[in-house]
Amino acid sequence: MSRIHAIEPNEATGRASELLAAVKAKLGLVPNLMKVMAAAPAVLEGYLGLSGALAHGTLPPKLREQLALVVGEANGCDYCLSAHSLFGKKLGLTEGQVLAAREGHSDDAKTGAALAFARRVIDARGQVTDADVDAVRAAGFGDGEIAEIVGHVALNTFTNYVNNVAETEIDFPKAQPLSR
Repeated sequence: MSRIHAIEPNEATGRASELLAAVKAKLGLVPNLMKVMAAAPAVLEGYLGLSGALAHGTLPPKLREQLALVVGEANGCDYCLSAHSLFGKKLGLTEGQVLAAREGHSDDAKTGAALAFARRVIDARGQVTDADVDAVRAAGFGDGEIAEIVGHVALNTFTNYVNNVAETEIDFPKAQPLSR
């Protein structure tokens, strides 16, 4: 059971009801994360706004899911690891690619550079070095794409923290822990 009450769409009122209805119309269901966020409609609205904006960015969908996986692993968010493992596989990522992304790796050098940079942003709390930026730039990412990578780190850290604080009930096939 979640430590923050998950608002069921049929019990929501006001802005929370509107936002949850929009989520259901778009996805066909309302994930538990969004039900938890609906306890504070401003939180759900902020998440939906940033998520929607980044979805229209220049980074391809598979890379966005791989970024969510590396961030989720770094922050120990079982909910997000479960959700993004499923979403990544639906986009064509193999099980091996999902696991590699969680560890911050990829067989594709450009993707690997993005994942390594995202992990560095997390570990350094944004205080990356010139060499860190130069490495991701050398892999072929421009300033806008670098900013989007940081945006995805922030978005996913936000959802990770909400889930970790709330102990959101996982409503996706549970991702297995990495063997270390």
